[in-house]
Amino acid sequence: MSAGRSVNSQSQNWGTPIKYINAIKKFFGGSIALDPCSNEYSLVYAEKEFSLAKNDGLKENWNYPTIYMNPPYGSDRERGTTIKNWLAKCALTHNQYGSEILALVPVATNTGHWKQSVFGQARAICFLYDTRLKFLENGKDTGKGAPMSCAMIYWGNDYSKFYDIFIDFGAVVDIENLQKKKIGNKRKMLTFEFEQ
Repeated sequence: MSAGRSVNSQSQNWGTPIKYINAIKKFFGGSIALDPCSNEYSLVYAEKEFSLAKNDGLKENWNYPTIYMNPPYGSDRERGTTIKNWLAKCALTHNQYGSEILALVPVATNTGHWKQSVFGQARAICFLYDTRLKFLENGKDTGKGAPMSCAMIYWGNDYSKFYDIFIDFGAVVDIENLQKKKIGNKRKMLTFEFEQ
């Protein structure tokens, strides 16, 4: 829900629109166990929240069954982190704990962080129809649109449910074929090396 970003705004508290919060809660069966990027205006109301103003959610343990994050899109100069750190933590957490994770992020398919933490790691992507998604600013609908396209990324195992819920919001793409390659009776993770 939260996003401590300063792109095109002085606000550090950009939030997920309510229609997406409702879809995320529906996907997770009614509640969200963890929001690692919360803020004081958050409408996500996860069972556990790490507020960006007080906590560095990247340093906290994410061993929760369901996680939703709307991470900072810009760089956090104070902590020395960027969105690539948040996406890497999603992929690592899913692989480590089997957590079901949804993340609302800018579409940046040409970047190293998508190539390393989304392609080959995530299960599916919903490229949102809202080409200029209107985030909440400090908990209010200001009518301002984001300067970039956004996507909901899914690390998890229930593609059918993800498709059924998020097809109303965008083009849903199954990327499992990038994730695993069957060799005999074993599945082997594909690794990607890209020039950067």
